[in-house]
Amino acid sequence: MEDQSSAENRFVQQHLANERTFLAWIRTSISIIGIGFLAAGLVFNSTYSEIARLFSIITGMGSLIFGTSIIIAATLEYRLKRGQINRNIFRSSYIIVSLMLILMLIIFGLLFFLMYFLLFA
Repeated sequence: MEDQSSAENRFVQQHLANERTFLAWIRTSISIIGIGFLAAGLVFNSTYSEIARLFSIITGMGSLIFGTSIIIAATLEYRLKRGQINRNIFRSSYIIVSLMLILMLIIFGLLFFLMYFLLFA
């Protein structure tokens, strides 16, 4: 127990940076979930076409699932980095950043099509 405590004391700055990064991922996921609620609310009680409603539902549910998966991935990444910092073998986060990029492109694509159908259909 004292070994882990002394390791954490040696790397206080790195642990605090790890916590800040974790909280930034949480804020990002909350924003993504908020985008989903906004997209779903755009056509809730409106006369837009069924295609717009479908894209709204897909975008809303996709954002909710994506935001939740980011929270889970950020928690796992935080715990992994904590152990790496204590063992002094840090590796950068490649998978979570790549996953975030791909899923954000999908969400933005869905939002683009939703806006197209809301404005021009």
